[in-house]
Amino acid sequence: MEYVNIALAKGRLSDLSVELFESMGINCQDMKDSSRKLIFTDEENMIRFFLVKPADVPTYVDYGSADMGIVGKDTLMEEGRQLYEMLNLKFGACKMVLAGPSHLIGKLDTLNNKRVATKYPRIARDYFEYNRKETVEIIKLNGSVELAPLVGLAELIVDLVESGRTLRENNLVVLDNIADISARLVVNRVSMKMKSGRINGLIDEMRRLINNR
Repeated sequence: MEYVNIALAKGRLSDLSVELFESMGINCQDMKDSSRKLIFTDEENMIRFFLVKPADVPTYVDYGSADMGIVGKDTLMEEGRQLYEMLNLKFGACKMVLAGPSHLIGKLDTLNNKRVATKYPRIARDYFEYNRKETVEIIKLNGSVELAPLVGLAELIVDLVESGRTLRENNLVVLDNIADISARLVVNRVSMKMKSGRINGLIDEMRRLINNR
């Protein structure tokens, strides 16, 4: 029997994913131990896990190196790969928002030549193009985007918000909600056909556990 290969996003999502898999009876003990390993196996259930950076999960699944993956909806939206999105796992919940100084509330349409700082240029561009029918200048940042409006780099930001504390501490407010974000289960299209029995069995068990929470 072949392994079912599952790519997990490193960090908080992988910890929550491990909890889910353990509740399904899958052995994830090696992942919980301190280790620099990147591949972990449950030989009894023939499941192999890869730990990768969140942005790489869709790539591994798209190319078939992983049959399945768990990653945030924000990453899926930004990467835009052709995957089967099978389940909303309902953990890691937050929101993708448009934010800026409070004086812009209700005045976005009066702001010309908008500059938007973000770690998510695709999401930001699509939001303005398809939702607001606007063309804006997108400034890609890798660090704390909340700084951009404070130093005049950009008037607006597009970013993830969980509690909103960071926005408040930097005198910024949510101007619009773009999307609800949470962990999603994605599956490679070919794997869904070639390993359909085992993959569907895992999906059904995940769905049952999520619905019973």
